[in-house]
Amino acid sequence: MDDISVLHQRALNLRRRMRDIGDGRPPQERFMRLQKEGDTLSYQGNSEEVGCYVAGHPLSKGNCYFEVTIVDTGVRGTIAVGLVPKFYRLDHQPGWLPYSVAYHADNGKLYNGNPVGQQFGPKCARGDRIGCGMHSENTEAGFTTVFFTKNGKEVGSVEVPVLAEGLFPAVGMHSMGEEVKVDLQAEWFLEEDDSMMMVDSHEDDWGRLYDVRVRGMLLEYVGKGKSIMDVGLAQARQPLTTRCHYYEVEIVDAGEKCYIALGLARRDYPRNRHPGWSRGSVAYHADDGKIFHGSGVGDAFGPRCFKGDIMGCGIMFPRDYILDGEGSGDMDDWDRLQVHQGQAGVQNILYLKEEEEEEEEEEEDGEEVEQGQEGRRVTVFFTRNGKLMGRRAMAVPPGGLYPTVGMLSSGEKVKVDLHPLSG
Repeated sequence: MDDISVLHQRALNLRRRMRDIGDGRPPQERFMRLQKEGDTLSYQGNSEEVGCYVAGHPLSKGNCYFEVTIVDTGVRGTIAVGLVPKFYRLDHQPGWLPYSVAYHADNGKLYNGNPVGQQFGPKCARGDRIGCGMHSENTEAGFTTVFFTKNGKEVGSVEVPVLAEGLFPAVGMHSMGEEVKVDLQAEWFLEEDDSMMMVDSHEDDWGRLYDVRVRGMLLEYVGKGKSIMDVGLAQARQPLTTRCHYYEVEIVDAGEKCYIALGLARRDYPRNRHPGWSRGSVAYHADDGKIFHGSGVGDAFGPRCFKGDIMGCGIMFPRDYILDGEGSGDMDDWDRLQVHQGQAGVQNILYLKEEEEEEEEEEEDGEEVEQGQEGRRVTVFFTRNGKLMGRRAMAVPPGGLYPTVGMLSSGEKVKVDLHPLSG
């Protein structure tokens, strides 16, 4: 009877595998107590039971790495990312059962086939990326080396046993509101090449980042994108000055709605408001071509912008203007704004001529001036593909006006150059 049971079990396993590949259908991913929409997973349990996702394909030599971006940590942030056997139990977190391993976001611990974890790396929060991969595919001895990353940097590695069927990407969640995005085609570079160094240096350019991921000069929206409160905001560390008075944004991917905005805002600008919607800000919005100046209602301003378009924003300062803490050094290098030589649309001088100042004052007589800022006014201008779209006079809040980029729909990516005139 024992021999018959063994043969029966082998037959069942063979039937399962033939069901996956015998009729040409791809292996199916499995998940429980989770909702899957595209590449997004969200927890659907009652916070007492684990929800788990297992991919349809194991990691391999040609696809040895995947990443999970935390969209929302929910109540407890009990999100786990790792590798498991093909028919792993979906009511257990990855890493709890034998032949599985996982990095847990809520406590930074590594679980290696055991419900008791060991301290491994930092905790992870909303917007963080957790990666998992294999350094080599040498599993002849039944072991392989699995490594984990946080935001592109390796946290650590561990040697784990491997079954013949391989190790499958897995994600576990255990509390209400938890939501992640899974990228099963992510790439990992073992060597810290120039591009990795560039990512670190450009991340330092940003003083505030909310639901936005930085990769070199690229900003990517990683928020929910389900309501107007899900704005992704990136604000530069330094304000525009008479020495550095202009920046540009190229739309790399318009995403679902192209809810992309660039402009200027005060340093303490609300994190869940698009640039231009609240006091102390002004912005050109790509989706409708409108300008928003301290109000949720925009004015017709320029054409809509799409993938490949370059939007620019800068300040024309009065000739005698001096910012807080700024010296009166040589300004010869900034006498003229020249964007994309050969396009005659942008030929604006840095400092306003007297007649232009008078014209702006007349245009703004009927507009409400920000409280307490009547004596410090500049002209903000916007460009599209090197051509001037228009100008708007505004008061400068204490501390200056900071380059600020907003995004609000899935898939949006922009390339930002904070110093396009530096040569």
